[in-house]
Amino acid sequence: MDIFNEIKKKLSHEFIDIIEWLDATNDTIVYRFERYQNEIKNNAQLVVREGQKAVFVNEGQLADVFGPGTYTLNTKNLPILTTLKGWKYGFDSPFKAEVYFVNTRLFTDEKWGTKNPFMLSDERFGLVEIRAYGTYSFRIEDAGKFVIDVVGTDGNFTNYEINEHLKSLIVTRFTDTVGEANLPIELYAANTTELSDTCQEVMKPEFARVGIELEKFYIENVSMPEELKKEIFEYSRLDKLDMAKLSQFKAAKAMEAAAKNEGGTAGAGMGMGMGFVLAQQMGGMMNPQNTQPNMAGHSPQGAVPPPMPSPVLYYYALNGQQNGPVSIDRLKELFASRTINKDSLVWKQGMDNWAALKDVDELKPFLGRNTPPPLPTA
Repeated sequence: MDIFNEIKKKLSHEFIDIIEWLDATNDTIVYRFERYQNEIKNNAQLVVREGQKAVFVNEGQLADVFGPGTYTLNTKNLPILTTLKGWKYGFDSPFKAEVYFVNTRLFTDEKWGTKNPFMLSDERFGLVEIRAYGTYSFRIEDAGKFVIDVVGTDGNFTNYEINEHLKSLIVTRFTDTVGEANLPIELYAANTTELSDTCQEVMKPEFARVGIELEKFYIENVSMPEELKKEIFEYSRLDKLDMAKLSQFKAAKAMEAAAKNEGGTAGAGMGMGMGFVLAQQMGGMMNPQNTQPNMAGHSPQGAVPPPMPSPVLYYYALNGQQNGPVSIDRLKELFASRTINKDSLVWKQGMDNWAALKDVDELKPFLGRNTPPPLPTA
């Protein structure tokens, strides 16, 4: 056995004098050059191609890093390894060192995503769950640091292995950044470009610690439960609509639907009632002289009653901006949902200035009463 080992060793010394790596894959990041007992022949040729770096490691210590080019390996081209070995006047053939070829090209279209939904706090909707996913691109910037801190002794390190680590880092930093942004929940999906740029700046130092440059980071989608989407849509509509007109419109639609329902007594009664109302309105239009009050001050039979008084509408201040107008019922809903509070400024027609909600008489019932009023005196 010893004879065969000596022959194999001798052949290795004689014929392995070119160290190079031809990458036949699209996913290998680091490849360890294999040879007998990690021995390199004196004056061997090292070939490093464009998009590669060669890292020499001696007994677990980073020795030398070579960029693209062709090198003759001797004490002149291996200054750090020469110092580690204590070679003063050259070295005998062969010498031992591990050689790792690092792929420094840009790895693009790498996927990331939140495996589970994460929680965010919104002022209007409380705790909400959202998910996100996207892509990123990276390249190895510091080959020596990457080999020592990440690769270790792995002889064939692929981007799949590093992606698992990077995805966890991305999700953690993304969650922190989104939480600190404190945006209204509906704005996350509308500001993915700005969020992507912010997240990239936050993550760059984390990637650089292990020798990786984060080239690009993209958020492609921020999603939320369907129920929450419906609530957001309803909220946005209600915030823009005149609640009084909306209520009148819904009441008219309900009456119309009931009048068309001929399958029940309630529908028939509603249909008759609608018929009476329409008949009265038609009668009033056909006989305009009957709409004037009689001498006793009463409207003649069949006259159309005067229009109902328009509801009181309020404006309210939120985040330094004027909102409204809304009805008193809508204002009460905003108070109950804590969108506004007792110190929020409100105004209605007839008021000289804006006033705190707690100081407007008709709005004080919103506050409730925690203590009973004083007893009446005898």
